[in-house]
Amino acid sequence: MSMEENPYRAPSADVRVIGVRSGRREDLKRVAQAQKILLICILVQILAFLGRLFVPSYEGQIAITAVWGIASLVGTVFVFILAMRVYSTGTGILLGILTLFPCLGLIILLVVNQKATTVLTQNGLKVGLLGADMSQF
Repeated sequence: MSMEENPYRAPSADVRVIGVRSGRREDLKRVAQAQKILLICILVQILAFLGRLFVPSYEGQIAITAVWGIASLVGTVFVFILAMRVYSTGTGILLGILTLFPCLGLIILLVVNQKATTVLTQNGLKVGLLGADMSQF
């Protein structure tokens, strides 16, 4: 036995997280947090698309477009954050830019959300309608 080994130290588990570039549990938690916000952005964008169909007034259309724009920008930021954690840097930048295009942006949000769901479930976390329950961490 060498002098550096402590026989009384608890064994350390080197747990690598599946699907996250860094492999750290903290980044898995950040993926779950970002996915929650991304899911809210998806919901707001879908409701805004539906709202445009049913709100006839010009002022209402402007308000809905403003809400959709804010949800789109927030979604872009969180797609970039999520993609940087689960994809490569270049893919994260590309997906972030693509979310700025109407309709295509919503598809990108759904694709990145599905990747985040896959990563979370691969690591044994339950994912519901609005993402993973944060008490699992």
